[in-house]
Amino acid sequence: MAVLILAGEAIFILPFVLARVFRPTLLEVFEITNFELGMYFSAYGIVAMVSYLLGGPLADRFKASRLISFALAATAAGGLYLSTIPNPAQMRLLYCFWGMTTILLFWAALLKATREWGGNHSQGLAFGLLDGGRGMVSALISSISVLILAWFLPTDVFDATPEQRTEAFQKVIVFVSGFVFLVSILALFALPNSSSTQRKGNGLTIAGLKEVVLKPLLWLQAIIIVCGYSGYKVTDDFSLLASDILGYNEVDAAKVGTLSLWLRPIIAISAGFMADRVSTSKMILVSFSFLFLGGILIGTGIAGPSLAWLVFVAIISTCLAVFSLRGLYFALMGEAKIPWHVTGSAIGMASILGYTPDVYMGPLMGYLLDSSPGPVGHQHVFLLLVGFSVVGFIATSVFRNFAQRALTDNEI
Repeated sequence: MAVLILAGEAIFILPFVLARVFRPTLLEVFEITNFELGMYFSAYGIVAMVSYLLGGPLADRFKASRLISFALAATAAGGLYLSTIPNPAQMRLLYCFWGMTTILLFWAALLKATREWGGNHSQGLAFGLLDGGRGMVSALISSISVLILAWFLPTDVFDATPEQRTEAFQKVIVFVSGFVFLVSILALFALPNSSSTQRKGNGLTIAGLKEVVLKPLLWLQAIIIVCGYSGYKVTDDFSLLASDILGYNEVDAAKVGTLSLWLRPIIAISAGFMADRVSTSKMILVSFSFLFLGGILIGTGIAGPSLAWLVFVAIISTCLAVFSLRGLYFALMGEAKIPWHVTGSAIGMASILGYTPDVYMGPLMGYLLDSSPGPVGHQHVFLLLVGFSVVGFIATSVFRNFAQRALTDNEI
């Protein structure tokens, strides 16, 4: 489980966490706008959609250790290329490449192995540990990365030249790439040299996909993932929000982004323990309520420069929501009664719809931030949270109703 946690976060640091923690620095070093960065994420998401479909059956068929190790090594190689500061066209290709390495070979294998580890009675704990542990890894690596950036910048960060800023950020990218490669070696030798599950599945067959497509609860779960993951994408805005609303420099803004990551392990693991005691779907309803609160505080302008503490209340409320959701929405497969032998296919099908925010949230956030610079743009972004929290709450309520009705029918 420890290796799964390390691998599960290491692979996403380069394409996503760097942009989340160092967004102002990344925009300046690569000389791009928020919208252009969003289009890179969109290119990633489009490739990922196809990869989810194919990656699920792959996880039902092939060895997890080899899939995960190769995916990590390939992603690290992409990180070394990133350190050369590619131009926009090359960046789009790089994000397409990462869409394959992180999803096609990796994602379903990781989640299927996690579900197997949790067994029949500890799904909340298993997925809570996975996401919470991933949060710990992300927070640790991000904190070290912030120290590296600060070390190579002048004492007064605002006086840094473009060349100094670029060189410092390159050091950060190389450090992260090296870490990801080391985890790939660990995964190859530490993970069991067997199929990602001991239960033999349908593999690469139409039957496996058809079995999961016909389950209504799976599609409700996918809607819940859409809403929760859309909320998670908004955490990419935390560091830029601290810069634009609170006036922080890029190092202090990065610290705000990193602070949110340190909350993730506490929240996700706690939510997992609670879910195994009161039900996963009930905890998800509570999470969407916190998402609504965070969205309202910033979206309506109640939390602003004059009430800095309330900005942090909104950030913490949003973190409580999205990190709980990330630790729980795949644990819903237990309540949905998804058969073990098609876990990979079910993960793939749910992810096709569930992770569409990878396609639209980046460009949408970029457009809102660029078209209304300053606090207003961030308000528009957080108003999205309000909408997603409402839809997610409704979808979860319907899911609970269907799941309880199915349980009653089986008992009868």
